[in-house]
Amino acid sequence: MNKRQFNTFSIVVLILMLFTSGLTFAQNAKITGKVVDKANGETLIGLSVGIEGTTKGTLTDVEGRFTLGGLAAGKYNLTFKYLGYQPKTITAVDVKTGQVTTLDVQMEQSATQALKEVVVTASYRQETVGALYARQKNNISISNGISSDQIKKSPDRNTSEVLKRVSGTSIQDNKFVVIRGLSDRYNSTLLNGAVLPSTEPDKKAFSFDIIPSNLIDNLIISKTASPELPGEFAGGVIQVVTKDIPDQNYVSLSVGAGYNTQSTFKDFNLGEKKSGEFLGFANSARDIPRGVPNTVEFRISGAQEKINAGKLFDNSFNTKSSKGLPSQNYQLNLGFQKRFENEGKLGLIFSLSQRNGESISSSERYDYESNYKQFDFNDKIFKYSTSSGALLNLAYVKGNNKIALKNLYNISLDNSYTSRYGVQFAEQDSIRGNSLDLVSKSLLNNQLEGDHKLNWKDIKVNWNLNYSYTERDQPDLKSLNYRLDYDQGATKYEAIVPNGTASRTDASRFFSNMTEDSYGGAFNFTIPFNLFDEKSTAKLGVLKQYKLRDFAARKFGYIRSSYGAFDQDMLYLPMDKIFEDQNLNLNGFIMDEGTENADKYDATSDLNAGYIQFDNKIGSKTRVIWGVRLEDSYQLVNTFDPSGNKLKVENTYLDILPSLNLTYSLNNKTNIRIAASQTVTRPELREMSRFGFFDYISKRILQGNPDLKRSQNTNLDFKYEIYPSNGQILSFSAFYKNFQNPIEQIVSSGNGGKNVSFQNANSANTYGFEIEARKNLNFLGDQDYLKNLTVYTNASFIISTVNLNSLVSEVTSRALQGQSPYLLNAGLQYASPKNDMAFSLLYNKIGSRIAEVGYEGYADIYEKGRDMLDFQISKNFSKRFELKLNVSDILNQKQIFYQNNDNKKTYDASKDNLMNAVKYGSGISLALKYDFSLGK
Repeated sequence: MNKRQFNTFSIVVLILMLFTSGLTFAQNAKITGKVVDKANGETLIGLSVGIEGTTKGTLTDVEGRFTLGGLAAGKYNLTFKYLGYQPKTITAVDVKTGQVTTLDVQMEQSATQALKEVVVTASYRQETVGALYARQKNNISISNGISSDQIKKSPDRNTSEVLKRVSGTSIQDNKFVVIRGLSDRYNSTLLNGAVLPSTEPDKKAFSFDIIPSNLIDNLIISKTASPELPGEFAGGVIQVVTKDIPDQNYVSLSVGAGYNTQSTFKDFNLGEKKSGEFLGFANSARDIPRGVPNTVEFRISGAQEKINAGKLFDNSFNTKSSKGLPSQNYQLNLGFQKRFENEGKLGLIFSLSQRNGESISSSERYDYESNYKQFDFNDKIFKYSTSSGALLNLAYVKGNNKIALKNLYNISLDNSYTSRYGVQFAEQDSIRGNSLDLVSKSLLNNQLEGDHKLNWKDIKVNWNLNYSYTERDQPDLKSLNYRLDYDQGATKYEAIVPNGTASRTDASRFFSNMTEDSYGGAFNFTIPFNLFDEKSTAKLGVLKQYKLRDFAARKFGYIRSSYGAFDQDMLYLPMDKIFEDQNLNLNGFIMDEGTENADKYDATSDLNAGYIQFDNKIGSKTRVIWGVRLEDSYQLVNTFDPSGNKLKVENTYLDILPSLNLTYSLNNKTNIRIAASQTVTRPELREMSRFGFFDYISKRILQGNPDLKRSQNTNLDFKYEIYPSNGQILSFSAFYKNFQNPIEQIVSSGNGGKNVSFQNANSANTYGFEIEARKNLNFLGDQDYLKNLTVYTNASFIISTVNLNSLVSEVTSRALQGQSPYLLNAGLQYASPKNDMAFSLLYNKIGSRIAEVGYEGYADIYEKGRDMLDFQISKNFSKRFELKLNVSDILNQKQIFYQNNDNKKTYDASKDNLMNAVKYGSGISLALKYDFSLGK
């Protein structure tokens, strides 16, 4: 933990201690909820809420929320009154001792200004159903979402698991989101309205497994653009809103453990685990030792000085054997609220989480050149993964004003060892390879935000100031290979230690660190007005996001000494003995440095945006949201060209991004939506640098391309949606997208090997359709279990083509890199309110897609889709104790990458070149949660 992270963590802990001191859990029952306009979903601020027959009442706050506390058990009738709206009474609201009853209400505008209005009356159950319709139908863009109420009924533990349930969405690697089959580069992520940075150093992606699901207030994926949303996306904008003021005080603790069929209790080999690393922090003992000269001095050092420097490094080319341990996860959640006599309320939510596990994956890996096999490897990858996270949200609300401070911190660590054996056919060598790697990644996000309603013209103002810090530390990536030169009659494996200069692939040690600071702010104004006797709004705002990134790497490696009589016998020493201090001498090995000028870069990104958006009603059935967004972006990367000369890469773009969303309501349950927009996709800073990273697993160098341009995207959408009853939906969507200069990941040949890089295609087109259905099975009979059983499915089918005019190395057309031709989700869910039991059976699959674009003589590499089947069951006992069982990846199919040689849509083992096949094992986990809240 660096000084900046430590200071922030200390402030968070201090706030928590001060705020929670003296607080107790309340036993009184409460009714809480949110009030919105039925026509457009806007929150109603300052609305009067009362209990019929009493003087007890309150007003809705700036978020449209209300709380009626201090209630005895029983049934109550609630009244809702607001100027310009028909008064409403909700009957039979059932309140139980020590519990919170949630009631969301939608109000209808008055058709007349007469003094005497008709009072609308509805039951508690009817109003709950109506509020759900309002949330789903009144989104201004074509979108899908999940509310906190739906999340409570699912066994999902983090946001990535929640996202699996959203239509047209799938999850890769249990954390990265894929929308409409497009790769993660085409998505943007907002946390509480602020743009989040990528959690990955080499691509634009956010790891959604870091946010606990029970802290989410709502989650929305917008698939069409609107002026208020970021303009940099084509798949979707994922908007995650975390809770800030809880309905009641609570403390809960959950503990879980998991078993993997392929890893747990199996023989497990790993490099050293150092103190503190179970929390996710890389121990500083792994860093380049003090006393090692800087790069310039190292290059001019004499042989003995390099030998002395080499002895400063630990001899950590070794592994320890044990048995694979079950995975573990722990989570502590606290929620507190305090109300003041002045009607203000203060709320706090705090969460600590820790997860760790050990896994073993077995991989077959091959490579081909003009259909001739280059190598045949069998890899066994042992990995210890751990992550720790903390969330602290603090908010104060009084009347028309709200101020909130929201903080998120997560750090993760992967410590892995790869054992390899196989054959390199070109060199006619048998290979035994070893690689030890450790990577620590952290994300810190702080936000200060405010919501206000001005008395003048009922103008609403919201603002956000945010800061994010991202770090990726990779200390001491080590690789050492042994070979048996069988065509020369060799009988023993000898270590591959180069002569002359250090290698990035053999007997190497690699150190890198990347940090990024991101500063942002946004201000938005919503102004109501009347147009054609209908209520309308104008919304305008500005945004700024400024990033500073710094990356540096150093490459070291052992070489054979040329200053004496090199002792050849040293090459036959085992991995843990070969580089001991006594073997670093003038007749043995010398530490050398192979760092190049391009092994570092720094970068700046500056985005300034402004927009104006109108929300108009045309008659009683048509709603139009239209406007324009202006984004001025600047990217600067200071890197080096292949000759080592300084290279300044600059991109400046001014993008005008119009959008239109039109909704026509056929009736109260049916919408027709049409949308059109212009968006962009900019290259990541890493993708424009010349830094080349050698990936031991794939035996390739990942290198950026300074010539990348942004992609300009045109999007057209149509959707027909029906909401027949509570929680049920039937919808059909069609879409078309045109990409100018889409960015793709490619494979190229050079330097005696293969590189992975990025380039712009000329253009691409994508079109397809989506179907979504969710239906309760009570129509099959009156049995209770049918009423509690729901089946759902959603499917996306996409066709994409790339114009290859600018790619002279390719000779045929193909699909867009990363684009899946189809995506399927299906599930069966059961939830019983009587016995508090729930289960779900989930299925997911994506179609085969191009993972890497090849070149002439080297076919494109496809990822084959896998059938993923998960089962989850949960049971609550006495409202306090919850038990969850999860069985993941039941089918345990191989993840396969292949070169498609027959141009068919499926993998054929007899014709296609298998490039990589990995099995991960099925998982079984059990989690226990206990709620200490006295209010339960």
